[in-house]
Amino acid sequence: MWELLRPDAVAVLNDEHAKKSLARYFDVMQNKKTAKFLIAQKLPAEFDKGDSLEKLWSEHEKRTEAYAKFEREVDGGRDLREIPTPEKSYFDLKIEIASRILQRCHFCTRRCRVNRAAGNLGYCGCGNVMVVSSIFEHLGEEPELVPSGTIFTMGCTIRCRHCQNWTISQWMEPGTTYTPKELAREVESLRLRGCRNVNLVGGEPTPWFRHWLETFRHVKVNVPVVWNSNTYYSRETAMLLAGFVDVYLLDFKYGPADCAARISDAPGYWEVCTRNHLEAKRHGELLIRVLVLPNHLECCTKPILNWIAENLGGAARVNVMFQYRPEWRAHEIPELRRRLTEAERRKALELAEKLGFVH
Repeated sequence: MWELLRPDAVAVLNDEHAKKSLARYFDVMQNKKTAKFLIAQKLPAEFDKGDSLEKLWSEHEKRTEAYAKFEREVDGGRDLREIPTPEKSYFDLKIEIASRILQRCHFCTRRCRVNRAAGNLGYCGCGNVMVVSSIFEHLGEEPELVPSGTIFTMGCTIRCRHCQNWTISQWMEPGTTYTPKELAREVESLRLRGCRNVNLVGGEPTPWFRHWLETFRHVKVNVPVVWNSNTYYSRETAMLLAGFVDVYLLDFKYGPADCAARISDAPGYWEVCTRNHLEAKRHGELLIRVLVLPNHLECCTKPILNWIAENLGGAARVNVMFQYRPEWRAHEIPELRRRLTEAERRKALELAEKLGFVH
C-alpha cells in the first residue's frame, strides 16, 4: 500500500546519485550486507570493568581502526555467522564507555555532567529510564528511508522556539517507558513488517545513547540504524557512533552567526555541527536536512550549503526543506512569525541548484 502513497520511495532505488551516496545502506536495507551494530558485536575488545575511562577510550580508538578493516572483510564476503561471538566485543566496550558517561552526562555538547545513572535530570530532562513518545512506520520521511521504522523518544538537547515536535522535546506528553529488551522487540517488529530501517528520532536520540546501545545488544535482525539528530552532540558521542550508525540523518540548522544561540539556545552550534558532519562522513553515510527559515537565507542557508559543497561534496544527500511553519514559541522571534515567501523558496532552490544539490 505504501508504494501507492510514495512512488518516489520506489523510484529512488534506481536513482544513480542515491545509489552512489547511500550504497552500503541500500545493500543492508536489502540484506545484501550486514548492519554495523551486528558487525561490531563480533569484533573482540580487551577491557575490564575496573579500567579507567582513559584506558577504555584508548582501547576504543584501537578497535575503531580495526573495525573499519573488519567491516570491509564482512562486506567482501566473510561469513559473520562463522565468526564466534567474543566474550567482550567492540560493541560491549561502547556500552561500558556510555555507562560511564551517563554518570557525569556529556552525551551532548552542553555537558551538564549530572549523574543520570542515579536518576538526576540535566537540560534535556532525560533520566535513566528510556521514555518513548511513539513507534510507527513513517511514510513522510525522505524517499530513501520510506517506510521508516521511527521511534520517537522524549526530551531534547536544544530548545528551538519553532519546534514542530515541542510536545515531545519539552516533555508535554507522559510518554511510555521501555526496557532495552522491550524496545529491541519493537525494533525487530518494525523490520519484520517491512521497514527499510530503524530511525532513532525525537525529541533527540542523543540523551538516550547508552539506552540505544543496550537495546541493540538484544536486536537479532539485520536492520540499518538511522541516527536522526539535531547534530548538537559531543565529540565523545561522535566517536561512539562509529561502528553503530549506518546512516547519519543530520540537521544542519544554522550558519556561523548567533542564530543558533538566539533561536535554539545552542551556543557554538556551527563549530559542533561542522565537526560532527565531518565525523559522520568518515564513519557512515549521510543524509542532511537543511530547514530554510524566514529571513535566514544569507546568515544560515547560504553558508550551510556552501560549507556542505566544499567539505562533503557528493558524499551526502541534501534535503533542502521548505515546510517551516510557526509553532510553539516562534512568536518570540520576530522573523519567525510568518511562513516562507515564494521569493525565499526560489532563492534557496537557486542556491542549491548552483551547488549541485538538486537532482
